[in-house]
Amino acid sequence: MKNCKGLCFYKKIMDERSYLATWQKYVPVIRLHIKRSITEDQQFKLNITDFESAGDKGKSGYMFNINIEDGKATNKISTSAVARDLYELLKADEVIRGMLKDKNVKISVGKSFILNIKTTHLSSYR
Repeated sequence: MKNCKGLCFYKKIMDERSYLATWQKYVPVIRLHIKRSITEDQQFKLNITDFESAGDKGKSGYMFNINIEDGKATNKISTSAVARDLYELLKADEVIRGMLKDKNVKISVGKSFILNIKTTHLSSYR
């Protein structure tokens, strides 16, 4: 792979976007759960085969945490393709972007493959 030039670049780009189509299927459900998370924490089970067919799970498996404050990720998600692709879709969805405004949203997936969403309002006295 030392001298693969364009092929390596293409593979890197595809690896970085391999979960977009998978997460796209979940956007309507995630939108609903983000809305509900304003009043109580939410969780729902993901289908692991969706993610296994999308790409290599890497070192961290499919586990990740995304901390979003006022629509911006505040933790490092660049090492997780699964988290990065989800965050990219959340930012692209106009309805979800509106729901993330002025809120602190924590989204995580653990070993049990359950997506957790916890939302709190940001203080106006930051």
